[in-house]
Amino acid sequence: ELVWHLTEVHYFWGTIVAGRLLDPEQVPPLERPGGFDALLERLRSGVRWIAGVLAAADPAAPVWTWARQQDVAFVIRHQAQETAVHRWDAERAAGRTFAIDPAIAADAIDEFLEHTGVARREGAEAIAGAVHLHATDADGEWTIGEDATGTLAVERGHRHGDAAVRGTASDLLLLLYRRIGRGALEAHGDIRVLERLLARTDLS
Repeated sequence: ELVWHLTEVHYFWGTIVAGRLLDPEQVPPLERPGGFDALLERLRSGVRWIAGVLAAADPAAPVWTWARQQDVAFVIRHQAQETAVHRWDAERAAGRTFAIDPAIAADAIDEFLEHTGVARREGAEAIAGAVHLHATDADGEWTIGEDATGTLAVERGHRHGDAAVRGTASDLLLLLYRRIGRGALEAHGDIRVLERLLARTDLS
């Protein structure tokens, strides 16, 4: 299912960019190949195809995205990050360890906090505090709270938080995406604030 999901993801976003589409409903459905070998080859060819499409595209060209940023640059950025996270999923499923490149992971944290995790999930509690994330292998520190409207408020740089989490940029990103638990990182302070942040941004 992971192979098919990533195949669909690359097809969808490659089609959006190749056609400069402004409406996701314009993307034709993709037929799933029969058999795992055919599916794996479809993934491989799709990776080569989307890489070429994104490399040739003008980053400033307008296209539909689910985020506030509606251009090819967002697709390029997000596809690098989404593919890296799903590679981690695949390596884990195969019983292997894999760490996302620190620079890609740090940028993915920025994007998550700017776009993916902005709105509070329905039914989630307010954070009621601030969480400081500190990457140990990249230029990355973030202090995360909420404003009066319940929207994430993020400050880049060092600042005291009610809870603090230290770890590699890869592990911090995987924590935000709920791929790993907080026990895999170094966490201090009011852990309840951290748990409310993670519940607020749970994408599962």
